[in-house]
Amino acid sequence: METPDVGIPPQLARRMSMAEQYEYLHTRLVRRRTLVTAGAVAGGLLTGCSGAGSTRTTPSPTASRAPGAAVAPFGRHLAFGADPKSQMRISWQVPAAVRRPYVRIGVRPDDLGRRIEAEVRDLHTPQVQGVRAAVEQYYVHAALDDLLPGTTYYYGVGHDGFDPASPEHRSTIGSFRTAPAKARSFVFTAFGDQCVGEAAALNDKLLLRQKPAFHLHAGDICYANPTGRGKDSDAYVPTHWDLFMRQTEPVAKSVPWMVTTGNHDMEAWYSPDGYGGQLARFSLPDNGFDPRRAPGVYAFTYGNVGVVALDANDVSYEIPANLGHTDGRQTEWLDRKLGELRKAVDFVVVFFHHCAYSTSSHASDGGVRAEWVPLFTRHEVDLVINGHNHVYERTDAVRDGRVGKPVPIGASTDPRRDGIVYVTAGGGGKDLYGFPAGVRESYEGRVADEDSVTTFQWTRSRLAKAETVEWSRVRYRGFSFLSVEAEAGTAPRLKVSALASSGERIDYFEVRRGG
Repeated sequence: METPDVGIPPQLARRMSMAEQYEYLHTRLVRRRTLVTAGAVAGGLLTGCSGAGSTRTTPSPTASRAPGAAVAPFGRHLAFGADPKSQMRISWQVPAAVRRPYVRIGVRPDDLGRRIEAEVRDLHTPQVQGVRAAVEQYYVHAALDDLLPGTTYYYGVGHDGFDPASPEHRSTIGSFRTAPAKARSFVFTAFGDQCVGEAAALNDKLLLRQKPAFHLHAGDICYANPTGRGKDSDAYVPTHWDLFMRQTEPVAKSVPWMVTTGNHDMEAWYSPDGYGGQLARFSLPDNGFDPRRAPGVYAFTYGNVGVVALDANDVSYEIPANLGHTDGRQTEWLDRKLGELRKAVDFVVVFFHHCAYSTSSHASDGGVRAEWVPLFTRHEVDLVINGHNHVYERTDAVRDGRVGKPVPIGASTDPRRDGIVYVTAGGGGKDLYGFPAGVRESYEGRVADEDSVTTFQWTRSRLAKAETVEWSRVRYRGFSFLSVEAEAGTAPRLKVSALASSGERIDYFEVRRGG
């Protein structure tokens, strides 16, 4: 049966919000009643959601079209539950539907006696005539609870016909380690704007050498949606995710891969608010204000560090497709969560996509500054990590929009006294940006301080407002990532380093509390 072209005319899409686009697409699909794929009908919806894309959380009744033995899992990726000491989420992908997927787990690789049932999330992307065929993708997830703190576990993923404990599949067994009850010191890494490619894969390999306890991905994960506006999705290529999952597996199968939502992760074929794809692919902590509406919003504590993930699409003035989609609930939750964490841990780290302070191509988002920076200041957040701009840039300690204290390379700062350091770690692998004309790069071994930098910020009217700033301290135009070592004790500190894709250090500084 012929499938209609259900794209939104560009001239219309430019005037529509994300929610209006969903309704437009959904109405056309229901009215035409012709969008049919082998074994699946468009319009199957997430509970309580509506949209053109479809996600099923149980296997297809017809199960696999191929024998289970012929369907090999791939793209394994881990994530913490709300409590990293006792909860882990194991996710993977299969190229066809399977029967009774599961995880085997144990404390020795030769004894995977515990078997945990898994859930299939079948993600359907409809056909767009002349652009792409309909695509079915199968993501599988298992929730592991009641684990022991500070323990290494071995696991294998399988289904009927594919047993990871069998001799022919033993090579697929992976491992992870839960958070300790008390962590004296540990390392975590971070970047944003990754994509699929040689530079992205190299960054994965390099960060694995840091032996991180977890990794923070600040959004724009794989760029299956190349426009990034949350609107014109006709160019969307869902199979790009298959490539990304394969690329990321060597590191994410053992390092919890904690993602949040960038503008390129708003995929308008999936509800709600373009996040149905993220709900299908990732199992993240469900302790945000609404895990269904904002899956990239959550928090967890590892050792003496509390980590908060945010969805900056909700407040962005630059790219307003989802501006205000939480009706202020995310910001209210953030205020409460920062207050709770500030009383419980030494350090609070916040990560999200759009930049609060940056001078590169996208510059700074006035919505982030208006909604969240005052909360960061009030609760004395220790470190803010962003992506969006495909460079590495680091500020001095910023207080009230100005330099509270210069933080040159190798220096230390105390957020209680000086203000907050903001890091743009957008060199994860996607094509690189630059800095304003005439502004020099400045990094370890090549310091070129600027008295000021002429840049801009986005306003609510989406007009760029020029500003001259003095807080741009380190600038590096190259692929890179952040490596942070957290230390507990009587004088706790975060030792923050930025590493280039060559492995060379380009920046380092310390955040200290106590004393």
